[in-house]
Amino acid sequence: MDPRTYLFVPGNRPERFAKALASGADAVVLDLEDAVAPASKREARDAIARWCEAAHEADRARVAVRINDVLSSEIAEDLRLLRDARIAQVMLPKAEAAAHVRRVRAELPQAQVLALVETARGVAQAADVAGADGVIRLAFGTLDFALDLGLDLAEGPDGLAHAAGVLALASRVAGLAAPVAGVTPQLDDEPRLLQDLAWARCRGFGAKLCIHPRQIAPLHAALAPSPEQLAWARRVMAAEAASPGAAQLDGQMVDQPVVLQARRTLQRAGA
Repeated sequence: MDPRTYLFVPGNRPERFAKALASGADAVVLDLEDAVAPASKREARDAIARWCEAAHEADRARVAVRINDVLSSEIAEDLRLLRDARIAQVMLPKAEAAAHVRRVRAELPQAQVLALVETARGVAQAADVAGADGVIRLAFGTLDFALDLGLDLAEGPDGLAHAAGVLALASRVAGLAAPVAGVTPQLDDEPRLLQDLAWARCRGFGAKLCIHPRQIAPLHAALAPSPEQLAWARRVMAAEAASPGAAQLDGQMVDQPVVLQARRTLQRAGA
């Protein structure tokens, strides 16, 4: 199952790595970019390198590293760290073109790139980014995108709607998993967190970036199918198994889109 939650942890706070991995988040993003001041970048790389030397393989498999963008003076050292530490998943910020992905893959040919789209140029080139070799998913950097366009998110998310739709369509056309929604910065506002998730789900997103462990459980609960949805999905699959291609349920035909929706519901539940 594709990750539902990606939890950021500053790369220069290694005492938080284990807590993040124990939070229940599907993936943990060790951050070398926005969460780390320029003077602390080397310290963060060293901390991640030490962690990788001692980490269990199962933990390493759940970790991605957000590097600095390809125009940053830090990019060469970031890529050297990932190569030496043998970290496969890379979150690439300010992804604006397939060429940015190729810059990463030139140093890390096996890199699995989570492309973070957070500028107008990135949205305009979303199809190019999504189709680049090595990209496994798009993520929407909503806060930076709002800054780029001069949007005030306190007035609501409407200004994000077009870009969100573009990322969802680009992901689908490229055969990627549904894109990852941006962070909710309000740490103690669960209703806002779930409202943001619902908004993103209605626009084709399937996961969310997180900035605190207590955001994980509410998101997983909200993303899980309800008992009623699971019961319906099981009934659909049973009807299809009993009469393939000609099933009926509650007086209605069970056609292929209905079967696929039922199967997707069961997959969301891990069934």
